[in-house]
Amino acid sequence: MKLENKVAIITGGARGIGRAIAEMLAGEGANPVVVDVDINEAENTAKELRSGTGRDSMAMQIDVSSAADAERMAKEVTDKYGRIDILVNNAGITRDALLVRMKEDAWDKVLAINLKGVFNCTQAAAKVMMKQHSGKIVNMASIIGIIGNVGQANYAASKGGVIALTKTSAKELSAWNINVNAIAPGFIDTKMTQALDEKQRQELLGLIPLKKLGMPQDVARLVLFLASGDSDYITGQVIRIDGGMAM
Repeated sequence: MKLENKVAIITGGARGIGRAIAEMLAGEGANPVVVDVDINEAENTAKELRSGTGRDSMAMQIDVSSAADAERMAKEVTDKYGRIDILVNNAGITRDALLVRMKEDAWDKVLAINLKGVFNCTQAAAKVMMKQHSGKIVNMASIIGIIGNVGQANYAASKGGVIALTKTSAKELSAWNINVNAIAPGFIDTKMTQALDEKQRQELLGLIPLKKLGMPQDVARLVLFLASGDSDYITGQVIRIDGGMAM
């Protein structure tokens, strides 16, 4: 197994892409810490991971936009396991609206979760990883942070910020043998895309050379690569997983 007994924190890990990541890492021997604002969903996911993979999985209710919560997360994980090997900053939200109609709260909330949340969790976990002289941090950016999108000024800005933060974090933490990379997914088959009607779905597929949506497991496999020893000489990179949409 590639991640035997590694301790992996996955924010936004209770459902969707986050859950697929937790399952993938557990399947390779990691002990996943499922972090989410919805503690009931997080506990259900952790319970199913324990029964399905035999790994020691714990659930935590954390608001990633709170620095105090992020510090508590790092402390509780190290109190239990003694280390943090992997951090996957996956938690994120959308509050879409055209730029001129966007409410200040929608801007602030998306930046607080999507960008400040990555800063908070990275800062808290990095302190532990620096003492270990090892660690892998994987940040969930988005293809929208590279190409932009109508109605998503806040989301695009937050994900573009994640990309810049990834590169700076990689440079700062490299001296402690910590790799920091980002993934930029395109359109993935989740509840958001499943809500599209057939016309909208076909229009979306027309933008993608591979003519299909990605699956959460596609993203999870890339996270596994970046979280494992296979990527030891890769840091500061942004890897697109978008079916060729933004080539």
